[in-house]
Amino acid sequence: MQDNRTKELGTKPIGELLMKYAVPAVVAMTASSLYNMVDRIFIGHIPDVGTLSLGGLAVTFPIMNLSAAFGAMVGVGSSTMMSIKLGQKDYQTAERVLGNLVSLNVIIGIIVGVLGLVFIDPLLLFFGASENTLQYARDYMEIILYGNVVTHLYLGLNSALRSTGHPHVAMSATIATVVINAILDPLFIFKLDMGIKGAAYATILAQIVALIYVVSVLSNKKDLIHLHSGIYGLRKRIVKNILSIGLSPFSMQLCACLVVILINKGLTKHGGDLAIAAYGIVNGITFLFVMVVMGICQGMQPIAGFNFGAQQPERVDEVLKKAITLATIVMCCSFILCEFFPHYPVALFTDDPALSALAVSGMRIIVAMSPVVGFQIVTGNFFQSIGLAKKSIFLSVSRQLVFLVPFLLIFPEIWGTNGVWISIATADGIATITAAIMLWMFYRNKERIHAPSIRAKSILHRVFFHNRVTP
Repeated sequence: MQDNRTKELGTKPIGELLMKYAVPAVVAMTASSLYNMVDRIFIGHIPDVGTLSLGGLAVTFPIMNLSAAFGAMVGVGSSTMMSIKLGQKDYQTAERVLGNLVSLNVIIGIIVGVLGLVFIDPLLLFFGASENTLQYARDYMEIILYGNVVTHLYLGLNSALRSTGHPHVAMSATIATVVINAILDPLFIFKLDMGIKGAAYATILAQIVALIYVVSVLSNKKDLIHLHSGIYGLRKRIVKNILSIGLSPFSMQLCACLVVILINKGLTKHGGDLAIAAYGIVNGITFLFVMVVMGICQGMQPIAGFNFGAQQPERVDEVLKKAITLATIVMCCSFILCEFFPHYPVALFTDDPALSALAVSGMRIIVAMSPVVGFQIVTGNFFQSIGLAKKSIFLSVSRQLVFLVPFLLIFPEIWGTNGVWISIATADGIATITAAIMLWMFYRNKERIHAPSIRAKSILHRVFFHNRVTP
């Protein structure tokens, strides 16, 4: 049954496949973004302390990005490797990858959670917390860190669902977390008067329920690839390749952590807690559209990975083109909404006039490059999907470190708070040009993907190990 689900990746029309895999992923990623927005919307309306609570939540982003970086390294690396191994019909290795995904997430989740709890106050202060927002940030982050293993396992196994032919289950699990979180948030925050702590408890409880559901699906013995004893022992070659492929999303998240630190410091210096809260609102709104594009990329990933492994280059080309087209449409919608009608989404988060004005102003600047950002994101994920991790890593790191960091150090000193927003938009434009050049260079030498099977195999052998893992 599962073999048929994976075989369709190499036979069905690309448009039909992309819709089948991308739509659930888009719904799931949109739901995931809404999941984070729900917390901000309710927190922003806590009586008397809503603005400070939003500021406290905003300074937790770097810690959550850092934790997510490790989770993404394991989750994306594992799911990409599983897709390619399924394309090669190496089912034994694919199943061991699934087991190693679980073990790595447990180990890393515990380590990151413990270290975060030990150093929580110094980290929050370093990331931009003030005397006014530190307590709110600590109250929220402590609970999130206690549930860190749950978060890592849930996100990692959700990625595995898409690679093993269960995109709709992955979507359902993510939607479930949003619905549960949306129900529990007002109950815990307002009814039980738990404030920002209530939002954190709602988040972790929603993930626990979703994790139980995901594990039950992946434990189905009728599926070719499923959880069972004997696959959890860490294998050096598998771990090495998971981490190698996962270095791209890890680098992107790690750089995002550094970038958010610089953004918070620039905003604190030039705009104070109000500017930090405004960034939390702007980030929540714009991130919704980015997550839709990431959903398209997740739909592309198993199709591109499988067909690359199966040496069907024309299908790889086609899914890339369609993914770029869809991503561009999405980001153009982001531009129109946030540039011409910004007051409507901002009003969901706050009724503070000063905070609203600052958020609207910043959002209009940030989305200036939105129409081309979709191309940039898809290109980086495409390289990752076919196992060319170095190119993907370069694209993600260059946008954050090479372009954005220098701008964040210079522009705020010239234009104040607006300099932070301008830095983000400028970096997006330059990163898109870089992605276009790299993709053009890649296809200029078409044997990289259009060559005979022996050429495709040689690429795969450099990316992965030569022999299958033996039991």
